[in-house]
Amino acid sequence: MSDAEIRIERLTGALGAEVQGIDLSRSLSNAQVDAIHRAFLDNQVIFFRDQSITPEDHLRFARLFGELDIHPFAAGLDDHPEIMPVVKEAEDHVSINFGGTWHSDVSFYEKPALGSVLYAIEVPDAGGDTMFANMYLAYEALSDGLKDTLDGLQAVHSASRSFGLNSRATRRSKEGGDVSMTVNPSEEAENEVVHPVIRTHPETGRKLLFVNYNFTQRFVGWTAEESAPLLKFLWDHAARPEFTCRFRWRKGSVAFWDNRCTQHLALNDYHGSRREMHRVTICGDKPV
Repeated sequence: MSDAEIRIERLTGALGAEVQGIDLSRSLSNAQVDAIHRAFLDNQVIFFRDQSITPEDHLRFARLFGELDIHPFAAGLDDHPEIMPVVKEAEDHVSINFGGTWHSDVSFYEKPALGSVLYAIEVPDAGGDTMFANMYLAYEALSDGLKDTLDGLQAVHSASRSFGLNSRATRRSKEGGDVSMTVNPSEEAENEVVHPVIRTHPETGRKLLFVNYNFTQRFVGWTAEESAPLLKFLWDHAARPEFTCRFRWRKGSVAFWDNRCTQHLALNDYHGSRREMHRVTICGDKPV
């Protein structure tokens, strides 16, 4: 397809757009990459339908936007460790699915992800949607007083809640039904990093809320108990319906989201059906 055939269709007022006229199995022109990048920045998460891509295609596309990450606690494909299979088997009835709470990918890194590219290999007939939330809007909707409180405040992030020895990953295994993924809880998940609560996006210059349920533990200089009420308010606030979009997957769909200014949630409403996605994560920079 020619560059002129690229179409951007907004999905909601909050965020999200479908990009039409792109075949991700082919090398893209500079103009196509520029159009995708602009749609990505403008809409925070973009979607491509009816794609048929190989692992090599997947990696080639993601590398257009940066270096690729290898997850420290969840196994990648044997031949392509940068590609993490996110799988739930039909017989897997665990109540806690992978990615099943609102989060920003790997914010427990010193340099959290720029974004992720998720490809649908197999999806249920119904269910298994992914929700996304716009952290620009979450910040902008705060009162001036709370913005003043949060500006300059820092928060501690770690992977302990998700991948520590007493984490959800451990509980998933203890439920006896987790047959889907290789996740390795580790003491290393207890390591902590510090990020600003209000982050400025490095490309758009816009301010956004940068705390999430999975990985934000407490505010710097506050105890966990003191932090809990305000963090809970911010987590609930970030997921307000008017800040979100909901994407219904089909086989061959691709989502590319900006991890710096969004959060996402994988819904766990398809017990008895199989779902397999392949995720590639693009390395980012230190939040400021």
